Amino acid sequence: MIIVPDTSVVIDGRITSLIKSGEYRGATIVIPEPVLAELEAQANQGREIGFSGLTEIQELWKMAQEGLVQLKFAGERPKLEQVKLASGGEIDALIRKVAIEFNAKFVTSDVVQAEVAKAKGLDVLYIRPQMGDFSPLGIDQFFDEETHAVFLKERVPPMARRGDIRETRLVTVREAPMTEYELRAIAQEILERAKRDPDGFIEVEKRGITVVQIGSMRISIARRPFSDGMEITAIRPVARIPFENYRKSDVLKKEVTGAKRGVLISGAPGSGKTTLAQGLAIFLSEQGYVVRTMEAPRDLQVPDHITQYTSLEGSMENTADILLLVRPDFIVFDELRKNEHFGIYADMRLAGVGMIGVLHATSVQDALQRFLSRVDFGILPQVLNMIVFMSGGDVTEIYNLEMSMRIPTGLSDDRHIRPVILVKEHESGVVTAEAFKHEGETIVMSARKTEEVSKPIAKAEERISWRVSEKEIQREIGRYSSGPVEVKMLTDNKAVVYIEDRDVPAAIGKGGKNVSAIVSKLGIGIDIRPRSELEQQEPKEEVLELETGIRVRMDRKQLAVIAPEFRSKIVDVFAGKEYLFTATVNEAGEITLSRNSTIAQELIKRTGAGESIRLRPV
Repeated sequence: MIIVPDTSVVIDGRITSLIKSGEYRGATIVIPEPVLAELEAQANQGREIGFSGLTEIQELWKMAQEGLVQLKFAGERPKLEQVKLASGGEIDALIRKVAIEFNAKFVTSDVVQAEVAKAKGLDVLYIRPQMGDFSPLGIDQFFDEETHAVFLKERVPPMARRGDIRETRLVTVREAPMTEYELRAIAQEILERAKRDPDGFIEVEKRGITVVQIGSMRISIARRPFSDGMEITAIRPVARIPFENYRKSDVLKKEVTGAKRGVLISGAPGSGKTTLAQGLAIFLSEQGYVVRTMEAPRDLQVPDHITQYTSLEGSMENTADILLLVRPDFIVFDELRKNEHFGIYADMRLAGVGMIGVLHATSVQDALQRFLSRVDFGILPQVLNMIVFMSGGDVTEIYNLEMSMRIPTGLSDDRHIRPVILVKEHESGVVTAEAFKHEGETIVMSARKTEEVSKPIAKAEERISWRVSEKEIQREIGRYSSGPVEVKMLTDNKAVVYIEDRDVPAAIGKGGKNVSAIVSKLGIGIDIRPRSELEQQEPKEEVLELETGIRVRMDRKQLAVIAPEFRSKIVDVFAGKEYLFTATVNEAGEITLSRNSTIAQELIKRTGAGESIRLRPV
């Protein structure tokens, strides 16, 4: 009997299995040169399936030397034009040509190739994907019930991460280091399983890296030149946490099934974001919603009725176009990384689809900043309603997003009233962060860390625009000074700069050339002075004790309302019965204002007139 296998069945690895079982013992195996050329090209590109196929042919050679089969190579290597037309079936045609010449049984695992060969009158054996139970993989020996990640690398002892999501440890599984031969055998077995197992997928196949999903296990196989040595990393979930077991799960159920359908799950790597997204998807599905997922690679462990989509033709935008036709109620997007992902999230939300996104971020401010750098400021509160922050495998806080017209933290007077995105704790309503536009830049600030703008440590004006100007001046003058550069902003377009006495001539330049160039570039008048003239004395302070128990401290630059009992709270400030403004009392128990601001001048006027100053928590 003469057998001609095509590329798919060689990579699949079942030709040797059939010979070992005795079915094709004594047969003549003819390997078409196009098959060998295709495997060689894949191996040269660092693709694991190329190495798997070459290993299968090497195994056939060993069987031929043992007399089990005869092995021959036939046909012509494909030309460059034929390689370019491979996607159109040109290489497949060359492989079938060899089977026709030898009047051989044609063996394939490619359904299209099988149908075309039958149309050509060939004797075809189509080997369907293997179904049913599988024997354990070689990599399973490194797992136990506590292991959720295994790290194998040549010349290094195998390592495993064990424990639960709240506490893990890295352990050495055995003392003997892994060899490249072991890793190659494990990799080939994994690829063969991914080809046969209905729950197996090759998610990524690029030069030097292959990512495989088999059931709940995600396996990445890296080799040179992508990595400095062959490495296999396998990750699997250690536990499925019922959605009801999470803190604040009742809040999430109510809000997600209500009006707030733009949800972002954020946290550090390993904090349990994907596990929560998985539980939320299952909960929504059980409530009668149509749920779909977008993942690359597919990692969520969800029931079969929740369809998992990956990137279509390498693009999640293509996947989003299809999902708009499917019209699900909710989409779980695991995870947001590229610019296009954030755009997709926004477009789907504006189209009325509920979105649950997963994002790596170490704080709510970082999560907000990553979104604002990719999504238009004005539409963000419509797109993103709620941020769920994860830590140690549980929900630590839930934040709501709102748009408001107000004076942002760090700015001082009525001229700075503008749209501000407020990030509020869901339960307390306390504003923890603010995002706003200032001089063309999107700024995200913690609303609780007002010390950064209230303490005159750097003796610089607290206004953000002045701080930006100071840094620009320091950078420009620093090119001419070897010592520190201290900038004091007098107005928006005037500053005094103190530098080392010996550096003053160089900074000014011949005929004032250097300083004039800096003034023209920045649009700020600069007076350069030697450091020896810098006065080191702190401005004198004046403290007023009011009848309400509140103290007001004033110096040349600042006015501070001192009320320790309202520490870290948002308060309304009244003069008599008249409302003046709303502010956040910092952790030092103070509200700090620029003395030149409209609000500060009004406070000075009211206290001078003997009016009582009162604070009332919001």
